[in-house]
Amino acid sequence: MDITSIIQAFKIKGDFITHEIINSGYINTTYKIITSKDCYILQKINNHIFKDIDKLSENIFRITTHIQSRTPKDKSDRILTIILTKKDKRYYKNKDGSFWRMFNYINNSKTIETLNNEKQAESLGKAFGNYHQVLSDLPQPKLFEVLPNFHNTPNRIEQLKKAIQQNQNNKLSKVKDEIEYLLSLAPEMHEIILLGNQEKIPLRTIHQDAKVGNILFNQNNEIICIIDLDTTMSGYLAYDFGDAVRTGMNTASEGEKNIAKVSLDINLFKAFTKGYAKASRNFITHEEIKSLMLGVKIITYEQAIRFLADYLNNDIYYKIEYQEHNLVRTKVQISLLKDILKNFNQMNDFVIASYQ
Repeated sequence: MDITSIIQAFKIKGDFITHEIINSGYINTTYKIITSKDCYILQKINNHIFKDIDKLSENIFRITTHIQSRTPKDKSDRILTIILTKKDKRYYKNKDGSFWRMFNYINNSKTIETLNNEKQAESLGKAFGNYHQVLSDLPQPKLFEVLPNFHNTPNRIEQLKKAIQQNQNNKLSKVKDEIEYLLSLAPEMHEIILLGNQEKIPLRTIHQDAKVGNILFNQNNEIICIIDLDTTMSGYLAYDFGDAVRTGMNTASEGEKNIAKVSLDINLFKAFTKGYAKASRNFITHEEIKSLMLGVKIITYEQAIRFLADYLNNDIYYKIEYQEHNLVRTKVQISLLKDILKNFNQMNDFVIASYQ
């Protein structure tokens, strides 16, 4: 692969100097591009996951231009912007069949994997609440569903059952306890889908991958913007609320091998909830408020079964660093889920009180 020729296909300023790989995210491959005049983000799109690159790119264009229209001009350089190719396309198809796209690089920014203080947690809540509010008036039509049934938990459970049945490379003996525990909880993990089907909670435009690693912070730990917008499409607010709690309030990283370090930080959760409530109270419904903690429970459960199914399927979806990586991730999610269930009523009471 000649990365120089790929870079030159885009409308960059200055002469290309060098590139650095950014080791974040499980799906796409990301590089920081440095030129004599500016910096950029270059991504190789995983077209095994995202099948329709045209529709994906159209979604990203609509989202970023809508956010741009709601952003003061003096802050427009602090939000994600597509860099077009020299042929005015939103992505570049290389001769080897790979797909590439480019965004502006936001200077003096950073990502973090776990929150360090309550200020960050409250800012995280405000960021996703604001994101939901800004996209609440995104013009029709609805965004293309790039990953059908992405947060359809009953469907995810069936995928796990299929992986168990196929039992590739005879891994079942290593995960009997995990399978038994997760399948025992399956009947109560349909609640959000049922509320949606009963039209008690509305479909909204949400991020769908609302982890703390998809937020850019400045050097003062203040949030600049939300990134990795590929999965933004119709869904329920509870999904993003739950995923932000799952990733941001875990006292350990997603790949922590020492399970004893895994728990949910209640103080960070309370700060996050306060921030989210401040940003969302003008548009969220009462039934949605009641569903938010269901999202915390269900999304943590869902991620556990996704990691476990991928482990059983020989790691075909998530990038791994070693052979048992997805199993370690599964165990972390299960441990976190147990802590969430233990504190569920206390957390739910706090959510409800935050809107009163």
